[in-house]
Amino acid sequence: MALDVVKTLSELVSIPSVNPMGRPVSGPEFYEHRVTDYLQGVFERLKLPWQRQTVHPAQDGLPARENIFCRVEGSRPPAAGGGMLLFEAHQDTVPVDGMTIPPWTPTVREGRIYGRGSCDIKGGMAAMLGAISRLADERPANRPTIVLACTINEEHGFTGATALARMWDAGRDTILPRRPDAAVVAEPTGLQVVTAHKGCVRWKARTHGRACHSSQPHLGDNAAYKMARVLIALEAYARDEVSRVPPHRLCGPATLSVGTIGGGLSVNTVPDLCTIEIDRRLLPGEDDLAAFEQVRQFVAKYPGVNFEVEHQHPYMRGAALGDGPNQPLADSLSAVVRETIGRCEQIGVPYGTDASKIAQDGVPSVVFGPGSIDQAHTADEWLSLAELESASEALFRFACRGL
Repeated sequence: MALDVVKTLSELVSIPSVNPMGRPVSGPEFYEHRVTDYLQGVFERLKLPWQRQTVHPAQDGLPARENIFCRVEGSRPPAAGGGMLLFEAHQDTVPVDGMTIPPWTPTVREGRIYGRGSCDIKGGMAAMLGAISRLADERPANRPTIVLACTINEEHGFTGATALARMWDAGRDTILPRRPDAAVVAEPTGLQVVTAHKGCVRWKARTHGRACHSSQPHLGDNAAYKMARVLIALEAYARDEVSRVPPHRLCGPATLSVGTIGGGLSVNTVPDLCTIEIDRRLLPGEDDLAAFEQVRQFVAKYPGVNFEVEHQHPYMRGAALGDGPNQPLADSLSAVVRETIGRCEQIGVPYGTDASKIAQDGVPSVVFGPGSIDQAHTADEWLSLAELESASEALFRFACRGL
């Protein structure tokens, strides 16, 4: 029996799966394991084969973080030349700090559903679950084998998507025995088909000084003052230097931003350490480590930065998604979406997704889903129920066409 996508999304929203985003926090709302358990139950009710993949083992009292997969057999088995299509959606959400609505109490009103994750990306996941439940129930002719992969840690590292390729690279897996022929990744795209998006490299930079009592600051070496000069250099890079990278026709310009700053023990102590986090957005074709090194060298040579700046090795490296290899897939999906709702454009977006990780392994990949990025991560996150239903219908029709 096909799933009710609104009911399914309500159930998903009611299960917290907050990504702590690297913060040293704990509590029942953190990590994805409850959603993973819920999905296993759904797959079992649908009588679909499923499998878990441990990405981060349980340790220090924290639960294991696992990808989970299910499979709907196609009209022709992949081993006999049949096509294989991957649907992918991540299980985690961003934190709920500052939300003005109950984050895990799904509320439906005026054609919308409210709650954390409703837009990013449990709505897209519910649309995919609805589509595969119909495929399993109706078994249309010429359908490819569909694998739904629900991954972990998209919001802070893409480690779930990176682990995906290990499933098919080994060649021993029963759910994903080989590389898929194509992939559709769920994100809030407003029912447009994303063919290109930016990548990202993130790292921490530190300035070091010498602590002393604030009543005698001349005896110390203030790391915060040093960082102020580094920030001026980075502002100049963001304003002048990064603009030398030719903009991408769909994604726009490359960018740099400083997102966090911290340091110091107390107001009456001269700080001996100051730390910032840097976010450099990459365009298709850019190399992440080359971009990192360019920033490092620019800061080192900037006037007034006459001291050592410690740039730690990037803790996040996410490639951009380039258009071109995915064009036939994008054209096919766009045609189905236009038939379903009457409109569809192929676009680029400035944010990153799991699609680039999948595409790096040679799988043509596009991004598609209900909702707008403008509603993702917001204080009153919501999703249009009409878009949710349309997305699920489009995915079902797309799968029915075969590959």
